[in-house]
Amino acid sequence: MCGRSSLTKTEKELEERFGATFYSEDLERYNPLPNFNVAPSHVLPAILNTDPKHFSPLRWGFIPFWAKDKNIGYKMINARLETILEKSSFKKAFADQRCLIPSDGFYEWKKEGKAKQAFRITKKDESLFAFAGIWSKWKSPEGETVHSFSIITQQPNSLVEKIHDRMPVILREDQEDIWLSDSVSPTDLKNMLEPYPEDLMQAYPVSSDVNKVSNNNKSLIESIQDSPPTLFD
Repeated sequence: MCGRSSLTKTEKELEERFGATFYSEDLERYNPLPNFNVAPSHVLPAILNTDPKHFSPLRWGFIPFWAKDKNIGYKMINARLETILEKSSFKKAFADQRCLIPSDGFYEWKKEGKAKQAFRITKKDESLFAFAGIWSKWKSPEGETVHSFSIITQQPNSLVEKIHDRMPVILREDQEDIWLSDSVSPTDLKNMLEPYPEDLMQAYPVSSDVNKVSNNNKSLIESIQDSPPTLFD
């Protein structure tokens, strides 16, 4: 499961990294940027396969087009890679509605006795990357339109498995255009998605303040170790 992440870079850094631009009318819709404690229901900048040159605002928590209530999104923040082509809620989106979800880290909690220790997991250089996502367009009976997304998860690499039994699918840079392409079959896309190399990642413990969604400041991403963040390096 991936239920909390971070996006601490600026709009300019996002545009430079992904070669896409923001629609000016959307800039006030994000929660907020930079965001040190991204949580379900937050609106994030995403790159859709239908509009790869722009960032589009998506709400975290996939709402299928047939849903009666948008609150179902809280139960669909992740989609398991292993069964995604079998699930009626996700298989059409996997085939036709894929997206990049920019991030620079995610949080997981490791059980230590009766307590849980929060860890932040990033690339070693703490640079931007993209989660593999799927998106949906939903319209309520009252006429409200919501664009939403789910992050695909898979078995962890050897780094993350020391903390949690799942990890989000992180795309390599050379896979990002392929992920948005309409010319690759869903089966080939699924087979392409392997755990991100553990030797390019790091994990370090962070303050329990991250447990509370309303906390959102730079201290949340700082290591609580005295030494640099190399616990699982």
